[in-house]
Amino acid sequence: MNSASPNIAPKDPTAGCRPVEPFKKQLLKWVGNKQRYAHEIISFFPSNFAMYHEPFLGSGAVMATLAPQHARGADAYAPLMEIWTALRQDPQQLIQWYTSRYEAFTTGAGPEVYARIKADFNAAPNGADLLFLSRACYGGVVRFRKKDGAMSTPCGVHPPMTPRIFRKRVDMWAQRMSGATFAHADFRESMRQAQAGDLIYCDPPYSNTQSILYGAQRFRLGDLFDEIRVCKARGVRVALSLDGSKKSGARDCTVDVPCGLFAREEAVDLGRSMLRRFQMSGRSLENEVVRDRLLLTY
Repeated sequence: MNSASPNIAPKDPTAGCRPVEPFKKQLLKWVGNKQRYAHEIISFFPSNFAMYHEPFLGSGAVMATLAPQHARGADAYAPLMEIWTALRQDPQQLIQWYTSRYEAFTTGAGPEVYARIKADFNAAPNGADLLFLSRACYGGVVRFRKKDGAMSTPCGVHPPMTPRIFRKRVDMWAQRMSGATFAHADFRESMRQAQAGDLIYCDPPYSNTQSILYGAQRFRLGDLFDEIRVCKARGVRVALSLDGSKKSGARDCTVDVPCGLFAREEAVDLGRSMLRRFQMSGRSLENEVVRDRLLLTY
């Protein structure tokens, strides 16, 4: 049990033992992406539930690893949801979006083309540009300036994924997400659709590390706690990922949680921080290990 959460039950030694097959082929490069650790998070999910909900869909890593038969994914960022809607309704469109920008990037001066695509995106945010930028930007850190909300991440140092490999990824992800529907929605609107017997997984912006990410400046954790309380009262189970510790556990990033809201807490090791890799310009991350808290209402 984390010392900052005296009202949460200690780790259940029998929990988290359900084997889950890892799925590490990411579609979007995205800071905070839990692709490598999604199977560990899912191992703490109940084995049976009706509908699966993700109100902070982001990269979709957990949903794609789970590959649920019935799911709803939502996010407050409209360009991101254009990508997921296209994956569900017209995967070929995703491939065309990516291929046209990749060809311009590789046949011209790559960084200059990247800058032009980023400028187009900032002038009129859209899913087609965001799709390529997420794969071509430095470290997958799609960051936004606080003063004007513009994406500011420079071009990455490695070549973007080829259209041939991207097509394979799209086919793979379309199959794994075939049971899902997607919507551009605030987390409150999304969570209020959940019914008794459903499962919600929340992966909101982290207060200690992600203030430069889309929507993070407007997000308030207390509002999410209120919504979780309402969901729990009507029989919806909720799992929530939050900041845990950083710098090999030396820095405690935990926040207080409402008494009685969660039944137990687990810890998930996330390895080295990709956001810190960006901020430290590739310097050693030996002391930048991240551990998440996974809070469960069940």
